[in-house]
Amino acid sequence: MGVRREGREAAIQFLYQRDLGGGAGVADLQDFYAFRGLSPSARRFCEGLVSGLLERTEAIDIALREHTQNYELERLSAVDRNILRLAVHEMLHCDDIPPVVSINEAIDIAKKYGTEESGRFVNGVLDKIKATLKRPERTPASKQGNQPSED
Repeated sequence: MGVRREGREAAIQFLYQRDLGGGAGVADLQDFYAFRGLSPSARRFCEGLVSGLLERTEAIDIALREHTQNYELERLSAVDRNILRLAVHEMLHCDDIPPVVSINEAIDIAKKYGTEESGRFVNGVLDKIKATLKRPERTPASKQGNQPSED
């Protein structure tokens, strides 16, 4: 498994735990890593995703509500909701990750951790959001930071 996939899966698991457990923050990631185990590179990537997402959860949820009009965000499964949040965060705020990579990763993770319908549902929502972006779909908008290049 690649460093970024490992980091994304850990981020989803942490966010899921956070949803069910009542609001753990970035400071709680060290305890989560001790329990889960994660390479240092994947930890850095995971922490960047989680901290960025937690800073912008309200705006991300607004974007999701606009594109899930027939669904209440709070009633989505915690797995699907957090996969969507993470992918939307990447698409809107991680210029070094092409949106199609974020979508493909989200679909694969949804198929692995979600229900039989999760992959299709996640794909449909994220495709709608991708259509609203004003950045390249298949290439990074910019190169920033020293993040792992392995997806």
